[in-house]
This record gives sequence, C-alpha cells and structure tokens, in this order.
Amino acid sequence: MGIVCLIAVLLTSCLKDNNDDVTLPPAALVSVINASPGAQPVDFYLDQNKANTYSIAYGQDIDYIRAYTGKRTATFYAAGTQQKIKADTTTLQADKFYTLYLTNIPSNPEFVLLRDSITRPAAGMAAIRFVNVSPDAPAVDLAIKQGNVLAANKGYKGYSPFISVQGNNTYTLEIRQAGTATVLVTLADVKITSSSVYTVWLQGLSAATDATKLSAHIQTNAYYY
Repeated sequence: MGIVCLIAVLLTSCLKDNNDDVTLPPAALVSVINASPGAQPVDFYLDQNKANTYSIAYGQDIDYIRAYTGKRTATFYAAGTQQKIKADTTTLQADKFYTLYLTNIPSNPEFVLLRDSITRPAAGMAAIRFVNVSPDAPAVDLAIKQGNVLAANKGYKGYSPFISVQGNNTYTLEIRQAGTATVLVTLADVKITSSSVYTVWLQGLSAATDATKLSAHIQTNAYYY
C-alpha cells in the first residue's frame, strides 16, 4: 500500500492510502471498514467502480481511496460475487474525509458514515477518536488504563471527536461499560506516535463467545511530518 501526501492550509500530512504518492486532485477521501459481526469477506464499490484490491474481512479496513465528489452509490458485495449485501447513496464533498462502516449482523446490515477531521495535532501530541459499532453492547467509555477517560457514554453508532493525547507513548486502552470500572475489551501495548491521528472502534456482539465476540481495533488515519 502506498501513502498519499496531502498539502492543505500550509500543513503537510501523509494519509494511509491505496495509491502511489501523488498530489490529491479535488476529490473526497473514503476509508471503509467491515464491522459486521459474522459477515463474510466483502468487496466495496462506489457506483460501478471496485475500490478494494483484496477482499475486506470482518474487522479489516481499506485505507483512504480518492473518490469523485457528488452523489455516489456505495455498495458492499460478497467478495468475488455480485451478491449484494448493502447499498445506499451518499453525497461526498471535495477535500473532505470519510469513514464508512458496514455494521450490524449480516441479516440486517447497516451503514455508519462519519466525517473525519484530519487536522494536525499539537507538537508532541497525537489524536484518538472512538467509534462504537457494536449493535448490542451497552453504552461504553474509552479510557487509558490508570489514566484519563477519552470518550464517555457512547452507544451503538456513537462516536467522539478526535481527542489529544501525549504522543510517542505506549498505552493500554480499555473499553468499559459506561460510568463503571467494568472492562469489556482491552487493547494492550498500543504505540501512539506524535503527529498521528487514530480511530479506535468497538465491534462484535456482547453475548457472543466465538469470533463475533466484542473486540476493538485501531486504525491509523493519518500522520504528519
């Protein structure tokens, strides 16, 4: 995978992207995450254009792709087929960043589309956002173990802004039942680099004990240099 370099408002960043290093034309950037518990691997299309090179398994993402702006039809298919899983229309704006999640169980798939605020953290800092795409988990908090709560009381489809944290550190992140010390999922030894932007998301089913049980993942949205 390549890195796309973006120059905007006198700030230079590198965003994870599936293309070679180029100067971005006027376009939107879209990242895609398969967070549907029990879903088979999928392909993602914008209108008639396939966006992924490799199928997107449950819990995996594709890095930002450049997309034409305006009204677009976003579609997930079972990988390697034309078996449609979910389709919907969305309007993409120039020079805006988005993350699209495929969520909920395969029999009732849903979309969660978020605008991503990709801005440069302060010197020595990084930024973390939290997204809850578990369809049946209770409301949750994201916290640093023995440290600050970064996002509080987020139910299904809830999300936080990007929160500043000290960069160049290793953290253990805990997703807790909201307002309690009950830890539902732990992300241990997460290396957070200064001048980088991350998203942590919660997926899975609270009652499951198999591969669809609650789990958390972290995505690197961007880094600045």
